Amino acid sequence: MRRMFLPMILGAALVAAGPPADLTAKRKIALIQEDRAPRGSVVVLRKDELNAYVRSELRSVVRDGIRDTRLELGDNRATGYASIDFAKLEQARGQSPNWFVETFLSGEHPVRVDAQIRSGGGRAVVNVDRVEISGIVVSGRALDYLVRNFLWQYYPEAKVGKPFELAHRVDRLEVEPSQVNVWIGK
Repeated sequence: MRRMFLPMILGAALVAAGPPADLTAKRKIALIQEDRAPRGSVVVLRKDELNAYVRSELRSVVRDGIRDTRLELGDNRATGYASIDFAKLEQARGQSPNWFVETFLSGEHPVRVDAQIRSGGGRAVVNVDRVEISGIVVSGRALDYLVRNFLWQYYPEAKVGKPFELAHRVDRLEVEPSQVNVWIGK
């Protein structure tokens, strides 16, 4: 009897706690992507859900080379943090790291990316304000290189600094410190 009591309590606690945050975020995102979110509604993605979702999605796309991902939100702003080994990312794609990556980006580096998100009328633009690798600000050609050779390799549709259409009837995104509100158009 006592052996069954502990699993029953643990099972009840898990049910009471609800689904893991990444599954909750996946369900909400699927609601949007499958055009099942009612017109005029707002889908709220909490910061903890977004963080769990980002960790889960990165694990499915990048097996090695990125860890300790974290997302901080602000007023129409987001800051992403991660520990990244760019040479491992190259190797994971079946590429040999080139001289630049081998010399400057081999080994794990703390990375911070600050971005501003503006949206409305079914369009959005994401502007990267600052990128830091190991405390050094990256800009100009070095930043272009990182976007071309890492971001676009894994996410070829990503738009940086250019307006793009929001899909699935999304009218706008409102980024707040605790959540992102996804407004579905009427």
